[in-house]
Amino acid sequence: MTRRMLTVVAAALLALTLGVIGATLPVPYVALGPGPTYDTLGTYEDAEIVSVDGIPEYPTSGQLNMTTVSVTDRLSLFTSLYFWAAGDRRVIPREAVFPSDRSDAEIQAENAAQFEGSEANAVAAAVNELGLPARVLVGGVVPDSPAVGVLEAGDELVTVAGQPVATAAEVSERLAGALPGETVTIVYRRGGAERQADIVLGTSPDRPQGFLGVRPTVEPQEGEIDISLNGIGGPSAGLMFALAVVDRLTPGELTGGRFVAGTGAIDPGGAVGAIDGVPFKMLKAREVGAEVFLVPDGNCAEAAATAPDGLQLVRVASLGDAVDALDALREGRPVTSC
Repeated sequence: MTRRMLTVVAAALLALTLGVIGATLPVPYVALGPGPTYDTLGTYEDAEIVSVDGIPEYPTSGQLNMTTVSVTDRLSLFTSLYFWAAGDRRVIPREAVFPSDRSDAEIQAENAAQFEGSEANAVAAAVNELGLPARVLVGGVVPDSPAVGVLEAGDELVTVAGQPVATAAEVSERLAGALPGETVTIVYRRGGAERQADIVLGTSPDRPQGFLGVRPTVEPQEGEIDISLNGIGGPSAGLMFALAVVDRLTPGELTGGRFVAGTGAIDPGGAVGAIDGVPFKMLKAREVGAEVFLVPDGNCAEAAATAPDGLQLVRVASLGDAVDALDALREGRPVTSC
């Protein structure tokens, strides 16, 4: 074999080796991109995403789509380079999405809990926005907190520290002056029976006052509102869920027949919080036909810089802002943009 031939063979083997390594060697990165979008006024797997029972309900029109971000894991060197070059993807360190101090199962469970929390918060925010008679429930109990073994999800909170509670926010307000180590009396209902418990408050690194360890939520006193969408994680669907509840429980059609999409975490009082992945969510929303995109106030600068053509941005800081903006669009009045 000639020297030239040996050089060609060696180069071919090197190229093959590099190709195999590039195609199979995992790299510590993930790719973020546009994810699925779901109409919260519609159905998923033949069931209504937002269902109402025992409360007067009204027809809706148009769409109110929640949006998501896809995460592509287990990238090879070549696929990470491909996604890096793609205009609709962003490659980031895997540690940012899957921290090494937690297992993938733990992270998935946390994301699922955040999503369930967004559903409960959406109902509470909508009930508050509509002024419906409501009752305050324990939506969940924080692990290793003072409430563990005393209160359970579904318990109705009657009084906290001797004062009645009518909203989720009032649970925190009743504890605002209490310090760790103090004992507070909780009156609650479980199974139709009223009970009382004395709980010693704990400590929490994010607050100076005593820590009880419950996640309060609100439900209407009569009837039932259920939000059901499986396989999604994170808190960012809260705003669109809340709008769907408001639309179903009020006369008139909130969207005016428009295709509206959006994103934003929501708390029980209706405040809308900033989230991640807005550029990807807007891109997918426009791709599937959205005309209007509701943007949390804290994401407006990013959204304005990356919005696709033909998508009208609407700035919202609360559920009330979003309802008012959709009313204005339906009536042909101006709205606040990003």
